[in-house]
Amino acid sequence: MPWFAYVLVSEANGRTYVGATTDVARRARQHNGGLAGGARSTRAGRPWTVARVLGPFPSKGLALRAEHAIKRIRGQRRLTAVLP
Repeated sequence: MPWFAYVLVSEANGRTYVGATTDVARRARQHNGGLAGGARSTRAGRPWTVARVLGPFPSKGLALRAEHAIKRIRGQRRLTAVLP
């Protein structure tokens, strides 16, 4: 099953959120409150839009490494940064 790293952008305040999942569309619905299971930190910035998807990665470990690399970058630069 392929894994993806993703970046969400809040339409309310422009903040970004980074995560990893096997289903980006389902995860976006969770963050926006349409399904149970969204992260607590994304409740305040709803609605969220998927702004960047990286992958597919063949394993969860590789997706989490990409997620960590993106999290080290701050703000809107997460949307365009080239990862090693």
